[in-house]
Amino acid sequence: MDIPLKYKTLAGTCAAEFRDRGSKFLAFAFPVRTVDDVKSHVKALKSEHPKAAHHCVAFRLGHDGSQFRAGDDGEPSGSAGRPMLGAIDRAELTNVLVVVVRYFGGTLLGVPGLIKAYGSVTGEALAAAPISEHWVEKNFAIECDYANLGEVLHVLRKYEAGIRHQDLQLFCVIHAGIPLHNTELCVPELSDLRGVSVKPM
Repeated sequence: MDIPLKYKTLAGTCAAEFRDRGSKFLAFAFPVRTVDDVKSHVKALKSEHPKAAHHCVAFRLGHDGSQFRAGDDGEPSGSAGRPMLGAIDRAELTNVLVVVVRYFGGTLLGVPGLIKAYGSVTGEALAAAPISEHWVEKNFAIECDYANLGEVLHVLRKYEAGIRHQDLQLFCVIHAGIPLHNTELCVPELSDLRGVSVKPM
């Protein structure tokens, strides 16, 4: 299977609200990169909405969307997380987290009603969200003397690499994501610079 060259994700956070028979469903969508990002957002929402009956979670991570989770948080199995994840997939997004906070209104909605509520409010949040497209990248650690830093940064800019981390001392370490389609040109060009070391991460 061909590896995609680009993927779509959220350019910012967004929210939506859905009500049914007294129950209130609040969807919050976030761009995320790691499971730690997911945990941080979920923890914050649980602190903001401590009286909510449920905090249901769905996320998909990685440029190929291979890491995912759909959690029902006490709702009937498959009635919350799965329709939320389905809405993420219909929007063809990855590196995305959606948390739906439910305040129970006293009337049971049944599994079909829950599937509709969780899927609809997630879809509404994502439809209102700003979307951004990114190159699929491969991560490299680049080490060089400070004197060579300008040349290294010039090559990285030339090939549209994203800088993830830099420690700029007398001896510099840069963590960069190089677009997959540019690695065969960028890495040799960096390696040809005097005193520069390039290693995949």
